[in-house]
Amino acid sequence: MFAVIKTGGKQYRVAAGDVIKVEKLEAEAGAVLTLGDVLALGDGDNVTLGAPLVDGASVTAEVLEQTRAKKIIVFKKKRRQNYRRKNGHRQHQTVLRITGVSAN
Repeated sequence: MFAVIKTGGKQYRVAAGDVIKVEKLEAEAGAVLTLGDVLALGDGDNVTLGAPLVDGASVTAEVLEQTRAKKIIVFKKKRRQNYRRKNGHRQHQTVLRITGVSAN
């Protein structure tokens, strides 16, 4: 069974046992979260779409760690203006292990 969930402005297709990285969620490592924004559920050929959410469906996940993504370089330049700006950014992430998908 799989589900399509929405968190942090992005959508993820998940199933039990998957490990995903999402935008930072306020939870300690080892905590159990319930993600209620389920957009779709699927079990083989049987797919249930929400309008916009599937009623009563939820996904449970365990927080593995709070981490940061790989550094990206932000470089701005305007030619012939002697204008150059270099900056770095590392996005905060939460690593989740999906423990179950329920369709009550």
